[in-house]
Amino acid sequence: MQTSTVLFNVHNGIGWITLNRPQVLNSLDVDMVTRIKERLDTWKSRSDVVMVCVVGAGEKGLCAGGDIRKLYDYRSSNIVGHAAHFFTAEYMMDAMFWHFPKPVLVYMDGVVMGGGAGISVGASHRIVTEKTKWAMPELNIGFFPDVGSSYFLNRLPGAIGRYLALTSEVIKGEDAVYLGLADYYLEEKDWDELLQVLSEKDWTAGDAGNDLHELVGSFKKTNDVPSSLQEMKEKIDAHFSLDTVEGIIHSLEKSSRNTDDWEDKMRQKLLSKSPTSLKVALKQQQGKGRSYTDCLRMELDMAMNFMNHHDFYEGVRAVLVDKDRSPAWQPAALSDVSDADVASFFEYSWPERKHPLADLE
Repeated sequence: MQTSTVLFNVHNGIGWITLNRPQVLNSLDVDMVTRIKERLDTWKSRSDVVMVCVVGAGEKGLCAGGDIRKLYDYRSSNIVGHAAHFFTAEYMMDAMFWHFPKPVLVYMDGVVMGGGAGISVGASHRIVTEKTKWAMPELNIGFFPDVGSSYFLNRLPGAIGRYLALTSEVIKGEDAVYLGLADYYLEEKDWDELLQVLSEKDWTAGDAGNDLHELVGSFKKTNDVPSSLQEMKEKIDAHFSLDTVEGIIHSLEKSSRNTDDWEDKMRQKLLSKSPTSLKVALKQQQGKGRSYTDCLRMELDMAMNFMNHHDFYEGVRAVLVDKDRSPAWQPAALSDVSDADVASFFEYSWPERKHPLADLE
């Protein structure tokens, strides 16, 4: 008998959502995001559900992101239709978490990347641990940081949002708390005890949010390890606040003192990525002032345009299929990506001129 890829349970006022694909780090497919969206829509008006808790099955993490490999497999078979279905459903699910009228607790232990970050950022109560690995790694596969990152990365201190978007750097739990991407730092060994207390308590509406905050707060630890991002902020701002990818790379190169320092490593990291993705992602992160839902609409247009671009399939091939880590980007040079090329990713013609997220509130 096939096991469900997402599990739902209601107990003592808590609606539990368990992402249940541990063999692929709980990567999200269209069936999962659709079912979660539909269940949240039901739970928001059910009186016996006063809060929602989201966890990942297995020991490696909450969620590694969207199951992009499945889209790659559709590259010669109606990729446009499959991609529109998946991204529309995923972004609608993300918006539902963001605007959910009841408390949402997300346990962000282990890997929390891409689509996993899209779920967690909108939650009201977010727990990280010493094993948390948070990232928006989409540029590694010739794509761009989506799931609303145009909104939430833009609101991070200084130029850190641009830095995370362009480099795909993995950050730790203490960094997530510093950035406001998480609320509580918990030692992983204490989760089982907290989970038991959560499960046994009879939760009631009204004070659930405050009660949850007090309960989780009683388990949280004062992390003595400082955020490396906080310590690096001045250096990050000096380079990644510049307005062009070429300018950022030149600034890093100019400041580098040897071939093994931070500046050189960041420069090499940027040069390894798709020139198109780099320029599109930087323009995306320069779009402050949009609402969260406007960002999702923009990103859906962007995602569909990437389905027609060589670098997406080449990136997925190099990282997830052949795993040779040697993508052949087209074009291969930043100078060959024009402003017009970049602008084209932000406009998409939908059938019947109706944007799938036009009515998203």
